[in-house]
Amino acid sequence: MSEVRLTVEPRTEFGKGAARRTRRAGKIPAVLYGHGVDPRHLALPAIDFARVIRENGQNAVLTLDVAGATDRAEKATELALTKTVTVHPLKNYIEHVDLLVVHRGEKVTVDVPVVLVGQPGPGTLVNQDLDTLSIEVEALHIPEQIEVSIEGTESGTQISASQVTLPTGARLVTDPDYLVAAINEAPTEAAMEAEVDTEGAGVVEEKPESAENGA
Repeated sequence: MSEVRLTVEPRTEFGKGAARRTRRAGKIPAVLYGHGVDPRHLALPAIDFARVIRENGQNAVLTLDVAGATDRAEKATELALTKTVTVHPLKNYIEHVDLLVVHRGEKVTVDVPVVLVGQPGPGTLVNQDLDTLSIEVEALHIPEQIEVSIEGTESGTQISASQVTLPTGARLVTDPDYLVAAINEAPTEAAMEAEVDTEGAGVVEEKPESAENGA
């Protein structure tokens, strides 16, 4: 995953009203924390940050250039991992972001999307049980996704977390026995029709009230 640089601003106002004013100004309220330092309240450029998430996913690593940082205790540049992105449930805009300070060479634990690739054997149906795997990996080498091949797999095949090939240097944190995907025999058309008939059996349609009264 590529490193992305953003220019951000420190925030001096807090609370719901201040957060709304920050968003109206085209910025996103954020908090940067980690490594035992006091949390830093920042404002991220909304359009640029949304593009970063769209192109790099929520595990994006950011180089933050903090505008106007004059306090010696506060660095003008920080390396940070996008930890939590809070999106408004109805209006779909980013409300708040939590950022975690990281150092080059440091390992972090992240959830990475699992993508199944390839075509299974004929007459099979694929069920994916895990959409993400939790791994420990160097902060600047977080993969955008983990691909799992199901090419030519036969019915009855099960792929557990321990069988997934991880990037070099990564360690699996998810329980290795967790099922990632299962390849089952696809139901035949006759079996599906029989299931529909079974589900419909015994259903009694209610008669209209007028019919019951002999009208």
